[in-house]
Amino acid sequence: MKENLLVDLSRKFAVDIIRLYDTVRETKKHTVIINQLLRSGTSIGANIHEGNYAASRADFINKFQIALKECYETEYWLNIMKDADIIDEDVYNEYFAKCSKIRKLLSASLRTAKDNV
Repeated sequence: MKENLLVDLSRKFAVDIIRLYDTVRETKKHTVIINQLLRSGTSIGANIHEGNYAASRADFINKFQIALKECYETEYWLNIMKDADIIDEDVYNEYFAKCSKIRKLLSASLRTAKDNV
């Protein structure tokens, strides 16, 4: 069941990231940073989705580990954007909380998958 929740949360998060990308991109500033956020933020859900159709447990674990790394990268870019005043504190808190929730669920799923090897 957690995987379905992860799919739903990560898909919604990807859409939110796309909307944030569109908003920040309108300023025509910081394109490199916002592009990095777009890549990492949307990659989370793609890897979770792919992991749910993995050919083996090892493949599942690998895809979820990649998704987890993408979460950490997304959090990094959100921090950079906040510190550089590209996004305000409220936007940062909203997006960071969503990413953090996905990261925690991914970590729990990975622990379970690894324990059941």
